[in-house]
Amino acid sequence: QVQLVESGGGLVQPGGSLRLSCAASGFTFSTYAMSWYRQAPGKERELVAAITSIGGRTNYRDSVKGRFTISRDNAKSTVSLQMSSLKPEDTAVYYCNAERRAPSGRTYTYWGQGTQVTVSP
Repeated sequence: QVQLVESGGGLVQPGGSLRLSCAASGFTFSTYAMSWYRQAPGKERELVAAITSIGGRTNYRDSVKGRFTISRDNAKSTVSLQMSSLKPEDTAVYYCNAERRAPSGRTYTYWGQGTQVTVSP
């Protein structure tokens, strides 16, 4: 079955770094765009960073540009999010997402269970 398993979350001080990883299985990873989303308490889930299936083009929300880097390893079916210069406002549950639109127009979307990132002194 499809699985997206995140790891690497934790408690870090402001200005610190964390690296999140997401291990995928049960689908053809290389054909899916991969993204990281986050959801803070009382807020809607928001897109943090995304990377295309082919070509590895990336995009980021403005608030993390220059601080976060998304990357993927299609051979290992993993996607990572390197986070640096972390701020308290980065505190959230971070979710791994996989999405693919088939030629038929149907969209396939999978989510991980989430990993908590807390940025606090």
